[in-house]
This record gives sequence, structure tokens and C-alpha cells, in this order.
Amino acid sequence: MKPVRSVVAGIAAVLMALVLLGSSPQADAHNITRILAKHPEYSTFNHYLTLTHLAVEINRRLTITVLAVDNSAMSDLLAKHLSLGTIKNVLSLHILVDYFGAKKLHQLTDRTTSTSTLFQASGAAPGTAGYVNITDLKGGKVAFGSTETGDLNAMFVKSVDERPYNISVLQISQVLTSPEAEAPTAAPSDLNLTAILTKQGCKAFADLITSSGAGHTFQENIDGGLTVFCPPDSVVNAFMPKYKNLTAAQKASLILYHGVPVYQSLQGMKSSNGVMNTLATDGANKYDFTIQNDGEEVTLKTKVTTATITGTVIDQDPLIVFKVDKVLQPRELFKASEASEAEAPAPKATKKKKKSTDDSDAEADSPDAYSPDGEPSDLTEEDKDGAAGLVAGGRLLAGVVLSLCLSVAML
Repeated sequence: MKPVRSVVAGIAAVLMALVLLGSSPQADAHNITRILAKHPEYSTFNHYLTLTHLAVEINRRLTITVLAVDNSAMSDLLAKHLSLGTIKNVLSLHILVDYFGAKKLHQLTDRTTSTSTLFQASGAAPGTAGYVNITDLKGGKVAFGSTETGDLNAMFVKSVDERPYNISVLQISQVLTSPEAEAPTAAPSDLNLTAILTKQGCKAFADLITSSGAGHTFQENIDGGLTVFCPPDSVVNAFMPKYKNLTAAQKASLILYHGVPVYQSLQGMKSSNGVMNTLATDGANKYDFTIQNDGEEVTLKTKVTTATITGTVIDQDPLIVFKVDKVLQPRELFKASEASEAEAPAPKATKKKKKSTDDSDAEADSPDAYSPDGEPSDLTEEDKDGAAGLVAGGRLLAGVVLSLCLSVAML
């Protein structure tokens, strides 16, 4: 019987390896839009989560609680005729950055607690105006209210969906009131891009926007949606010797290359890698770059440089500005060989060839001028995905083989 038990144990080990290796973090991913779509009584709330891009932020978070209100409560909010930016602030007060299931609501220390929200996390809330009080009242009732007002104006109604400890969707009786959240927000056209950049460590880039004459193009695109990638002052200053060699038209194109005529959140870029056009795109002059992500890191790849997003300067739909660690250099203006040595990859080892003093031979042996990291210029994203798949498949096979070896050893 011992050999039989050993074989069974070995098979179990193989199956366990397959389960572990085949599992993915995405299995625990949640989608607030789909969750609420099952409940038509929250359709208006669901619609505005999407419209304000809060749904994307909710889905990005690993731990979150959404205080949903029904269509009647949303009608009361919409009757105030608030701007979309203000509605976003109000709804962000209903998104708690911690997990609260129905059971936890009745297990609060001292029967009350204060918790942060996306309104607080966004930086739009002054002081602690972005915190919400939760209090377990007598009789099994639980009340919610903004810490700013001190009023507990909303009551817990029921649990809509709970997935411990990732997302909890709870219905409350009415919209949480907050003077700060309901305060008017600046209209998109009122946002001064260069002033914002100057205050956030991008003064040198803001000055180039103005001096190149690109300011009007940036400003007129804000209303329809605009994403800007801003290199900090130290990076721009180091790049200035190359910038001064460009013509006036080329300078304008380079600056416009750092703008995309659509609002694109960080989470949106993580889920939609690919080629992106810019404000400089014009007919045959593509002036595009490729967005790629590796885990939480998002990179912008031109054929000359690869820049990494290092932070968010402002996120006020329809305008969003990111900081990047390099000036984006388009292939229309620069060749890969012109990129700084600090940005260029280390040369790869090649087979020894007959010594030659012919410069053309040395040039032929170098990577494609428009192909960063020495990759063939015709290597497609599908090719790269296929290679990644082979690596993943190899890991899976290695796990299975290891388990089989262990089972044989047990015989």
C-alpha cells in the first residue's frame, strides 16, 4: 500500500503545483462597475463613478469600501447642479480606503472610528475634511458622517457585496454632506497649466512651453481632456544644450510631444499599453510613443529614450499631469545614437570579427539607430508577449517536473 500512497501523494503534489503556478493576482481583482451593474437601483451612482473616473481608482485599490447610495439619493445630489469636478469630490468622500464589512461595523473599538477616504487621499480636502466618522449606535444601527460637520446624517442600510478583505460595497441612506467637498472647483478652462507646473517643480519645462509658443495648444486642449508628461527642472536643465540646437519649429514639436490630447489616468495606462499619439502628431510626422508597464511601473518608450513616470502633479479631470524622469525625445528629431550615454544600454557582446578600420563596418555592427536596447526594429509587441509566454510556460513546466521528481523520490 505504501507505493500506492506515495503515487497518490505525488499526484497531489503535481496538482498543487499546477494550481499555485496557474493562479494569478488578477483572480482577486474587482470591478466596481460590474458589481453595481447587477443592482439597477444604484445605476446613477454607478454612472457617475465611471464619469468621474473614480471607478478606475476603486478597481486599482487592493482594499476599499464603497458607500453606495440609490438613485433617489443621487437625484437629491444632482438637484444641486454641481459641476462634474465637485460631484467627483462628493463621491470620493464615499470611498473609504479601508475594508469595512457589515460585521466589522458592529465591532468598532469604543463603538466609533474615523477613516480616510479618496477625497482625503486626492489632496483636494483641506485638513482632515476628507475623513468619515462611523458610529455604532444603540439598537444595532450604524451611522456615517463627515468629520468636517460632525453630523451623522447617513445610516447603514445593507451590505451589497463583500469580498474580504478586498472590496466591500455598503448602501447608506443618503449622500454624505460636506461643505468642502461641495465647494466649487475650477472650470477646466480656468486651470493655468504653466502656473501649476511652476509650483510643482517643473518651472523649467513651463518656461519652455511659453517660450516655444506651445502654450496656446496645451491650454485649448484642456477642456477636451489633456495628459501632460513633465520632466523636473534638473532634467530639463541637463537637456538644454541639445534643446538649443533645435530650430524654433522643432522646439515647439518637442514640447508638444509631452502632451496627449486625452485624459489618461495612471490605471488606464497600466491596462491599455500601446502606441499613443501626442499634440505634436501631424500627418506623416507621427510623433508617437509606446506606453508599457511592468507591475506598478509605467514607462514611455520612444525610439530614442525610455522615461518612467515618477509621480502625479495634478489629477483634476479633464487635466492630469505626470512627472517623468527624462525628456521625451522623438525619433523625428533625434537618433538613438544622440541619446546621452547615461540613458543608453550597455553594449552587448558580439562575435569577434576581422579587424577593420572602416567606419562603415563599425556602424553596420551597431544596433538599429531607431531601435532602443539593441532590439530589432521589426520586433513587435506580439513577439515580446510570445517570449514572455514562453518564459511563463517554462516556469510552469519546471514546477510540474519538480513535483514529479518529488513524487518519484517518495516511491
